[in-house]
Amino acid sequence: MKYLFSPDKKFRTWRRLWIALAEAEKELGLNITDEQINEMKAHQDDINYEVAEAREKEVRHDVMSHVYAFGVQCPKAEPIIHLGATSCYVGDNTDLIIMNEALCLIRDKIVNVIRILSKFAMKYRSLPTLAFTHFQPAQPTTVGKRATLWIQDLLMDLEDVEYLLSGAKLLGSKGTTGTQASFLELFDGDHEKVRRLDEIIAKKMGYSSCFAVSGQTYSRKQDSRVLAVLSGIAQSAAKFSNDIRLLQHLKEVEEPFEKNQIGSSAMAYKRNPMRSERIASLARYVMIDSLNPCITAATQWFERTLDDSANKRISIPEAFLAVDGILNLYSNVADGLVVYPKVIQKHLESELPFMATENIMMDAVKRGGDRQKLHERIRVHSMAAAKIVKEQGGKNDLLDRIAADEAFGVSREELDRIVRPENFVGRAPEQTEEFILEIVEPVLKKYQNVADEKTEINV
Repeated sequence: MKYLFSPDKKFRTWRRLWIALAEAEKELGLNITDEQINEMKAHQDDINYEVAEAREKEVRHDVMSHVYAFGVQCPKAEPIIHLGATSCYVGDNTDLIIMNEALCLIRDKIVNVIRILSKFAMKYRSLPTLAFTHFQPAQPTTVGKRATLWIQDLLMDLEDVEYLLSGAKLLGSKGTTGTQASFLELFDGDHEKVRRLDEIIAKKMGYSSCFAVSGQTYSRKQDSRVLAVLSGIAQSAAKFSNDIRLLQHLKEVEEPFEKNQIGSSAMAYKRNPMRSERIASLARYVMIDSLNPCITAATQWFERTLDDSANKRISIPEAFLAVDGILNLYSNVADGLVVYPKVIQKHLESELPFMATENIMMDAVKRGGDRQKLHERIRVHSMAAAKIVKEQGGKNDLLDRIAADEAFGVSREELDRIVRPENFVGRAPEQTEEFILEIVEPVLKKYQNVADEKTEINV
């Protein structure tokens, strides 16, 4: 990702675009020779940066500095380099190419995280755990079922990335205001040749089409669309990281912790969720950063203004770099999650008696009990048990109270059978398995060529 947004990647792409332009113009009948094109190809990658940098100090124009430097290396081709084009021909087409390649990298990393989480979900699909609504104990779910929520968010992100890639276009060769006037002049008013010029350039650069119309630049709405998708990925990762931070507080699930890692300079016992916190921190940056292209797209004047340039050169690369880092962290944390079943069971046992009262009451009614009277008895016992827990810090003794109440006619052993955690998770195990096998696995099969990478993180 760092290389994609490096100067070297940018300037090499500029040269590829100049070669594509020259080849297309030659194919359409302009007086450009194979010798000139071959000369350009021979120097496509050995960029004479020192010449370009010296020239830019003189002329204060990056594109013309590199046109000059390319011409120094290619004296025969020098007269036709950048012929008919404006700066945005190389600048904007390169930006689109780099963003699309970066999206491909992001796509592969999302697939990797989905693959890791899918294995986790299947492994723990039947392990009951307290669910939480409002971060208050709620009807149990399973550890694996909870992971499917994280996966589903990423599947939506993957769909968004693929949608952007499926419509990937170049700017093409549109000229200074998008009218292609300079190219119409070059081709002596032949509209068909000017129209085909875009098609040929796109094909040579590996694209199927160009934007049909533009000003001097491609619409900055495209940048806004891209960063909206990156923001969505950040949102998904932040939700995961927040859940892990809360679970780590409960001591139910923890992120990886190195053998010699130090959690706090003062409190040696601490195991802070540093990686999850870093995900949250970077995600917040990306979500806010996504406003930059929104405002830029909204404030472009007519065919273009230049107030996009400095902002664009910062906001877009940094959003991609941040999301790249987020996904590296995400895969690392997901791949090293530590689950503590005993703690999970303890928390379940402390809350499950309250949740099981409906089942207990129904069972007693089947034995001949009065539903209304039993409801009142359970209410009284529940309040008493809750008082022991909250005011005295004692153990939840609700089941003992019910077992001792003759109105229910049930033993403690019978209650233990009723209050088994697996009886209260509904279809969570089945939902998890169906989701992974029927929805996730086909997606992973589609991307089976994506490398299964293990990401090491410097804590």
